[in-house]
Amino acid sequence: MSDVKFYGHGLPGEEDLKYNGKLIVLEGPDGIGRSTQIALLREWLEASGYAVYASGFKRSELASRGIEAAKQGHTLGNLTMALFYATDFADRLEREIIPALQAGFIVLTDRYVYSLMARSMVRGVDKTWLQSLLGVALVPDAVLYLRASVESLVPRLLASRGFDYWESGMDYLGYSDYYESYLDHQTRMLMTLDDLAKEYEFQVIDAERSIEVVFGDLCEAIQCLVQDLKPGATPSDC
Repeated sequence: MSDVKFYGHGLPGEEDLKYNGKLIVLEGPDGIGRSTQIALLREWLEASGYAVYASGFKRSELASRGIEAAKQGHTLGNLTMALFYATDFADRLEREIIPALQAGFIVLTDRYVYSLMARSMVRGVDKTWLQSLLGVALVPDAVLYLRASVESLVPRLLASRGFDYWESGMDYLGYSDYYESYLDHQTRMLMTLDDLAKEYEFQVIDAERSIEVVFGDLCEAIQCLVQDLKPGATPSDC
């Protein structure tokens, strides 16, 4: 059973929280393939006998629909949007992630507070304020950072859904061209995530390789971490 560590003040009433599960975060830029890898990891882990719960941005009952409505209107400021996303995260943490961890699940989450911070920081929001705001967050058992150059992301994006207003930074950069705005915004995001990777000690995975090779690296990184969760398992020497 793990003693909980929060990045800051934590959730009220959860100071003595303990759980048996593992919290594993996949981070990385938009279009890097996080959702694909989480689906593969979930299938692999469940086939290996583990209970798995998957989570991600904008999935809370409390805030998800409000965030989508706010993005359609393009009317809220950067601080307000940061608070909206923080509400979504805190609700999912309290109602979904922590209960799953207490039940012994492996929780795979598609991004975490680091992407929330990066998105706001490139838009000029103060880092110290964001760290305080998101101090409710549990320290994960592992953060796996899928990293690739911005140039390598463009073909993937064009082959799938195309450029997105928010993922291209059109709300704050002032470009009229989606392509130029995307390159600028995602370059800023990558630099910010790289800085956070050093500060929070992410495990970097080269995501410019094939899906299969990246998946193999993720499995290797996770296998030792979770093997003690199996019923009757002995403490790991990993």
